[in-house]
Amino acid sequence: MSAVRISRGKAWAAAISAVLVTLTLPTVTATPASATTTAYDSTYYKNAVGKTGTSLKSSLHTIISSQTKISYDAVWNALKNTDQDPNNTANVILLYSGTSRSKSLNGGAVGNWNREHTWAQSHGNFGTSAGPGTDLHHLRAADVQVNSIRGNKDFDNGGSAVSGAPGSYTDSNSFEPRDADKGDVARMILYMAVRYEGDDAWADLEPNDSTTNGSVPLHGRLSVLKQWNEQDPPSAFEERRNDIIFNTYQGNRNPFIDHPEWIEAIW
Repeated sequence: MSAVRISRGKAWAAAISAVLVTLTLPTVTATPASATTTAYDSTYYKNAVGKTGTSLKSSLHTIISSQTKISYDAVWNALKNTDQDPNNTANVILLYSGTSRSKSLNGGAVGNWNREHTWAQSHGNFGTSAGPGTDLHHLRAADVQVNSIRGNKDFDNGGSAVSGAPGSYTDSNSFEPRDADKGDVARMILYMAVRYEGDDAWADLEPNDSTTNGSVPLHGRLSVLKQWNEQDPPSAFEERRNDIIFNTYQGNRNPFIDHPEWIEAIW
């Protein structure tokens, strides 16, 4: 083969490669949350503002660990306040389904709502004792049957439709909440990972990228939770909840509702 033909072949190869590069599909990633400013930055969060990584996580842990603990029985009435339907004060809005249900229908029977631990109790074996078992920042009102279907599964995308919770899906080891609750779940899980660091009577709770965590103090899937935080920003419902828990019950805040961008800054 002549040198001219070889040269032309290399040129064609280079041109084709250039075209293929331009045709490569972009990686699907969530856009990092924009930085926010809150009324608490110069007071409550003053020792955390401007930090990143482990330094930010450590500072937030110190800040939010100053907390009044309530009993598990007291959680019932607290949820009637924190999860109140903004359009019907006699009802609560249920996690995973978005259903508005009478506050009086709390209990364990079919058609009732009960206390869902978003960070599953078995992931760290903390039960319902005052502390992580009663922390309102991850406890939500949920339909009894839907709560049972979720069980102690990690969070991830995919699965079969969940009866009674349109838009939610589940498989053998994971649960996907409806779109309107995805960010809520992410921010609740990651609040728990900052609040409980193993320096008290409870286990060190941490996120990971697994969906087979069982009884270890880990919860997944972190990469998906980060996407959910970006896709579903804090709502007025979440912000109201955060204020009520801070002002009326626990005296601490979920920093990721105030600053959702801090999730990316830490993880």
